[in-house]
Amino acid sequence: MAQQLKTGDKVKVIAGANKGKSGKIVKMDVKGHKACIEGIGVRVRRLKKTQINPQGGKKTVHLGIDLSNLKKEGK
Repeated sequence: MAQQLKTGDKVKVIAGANKGKSGKIVKMDVKGHKACIEGIGVRVRRLKKTQINPQGGKKTVHLGIDLSNLKKEGK
């Protein structure tokens, strides 16, 4: 990893569908080389009905963006 990114850093997406957008890192996946960014790459996941959750429902999840597609913004 050429750049040192950590949770809380402000970054800009430099490649991919979200190119040009910026946000703050919420969570890092160091082994998978991905970062979850606030407001970017959020999807809705539908849950099946189970005994624990009899209603089923929807849950929002962050999709990680590869670290090579991120650039740390200046101070």
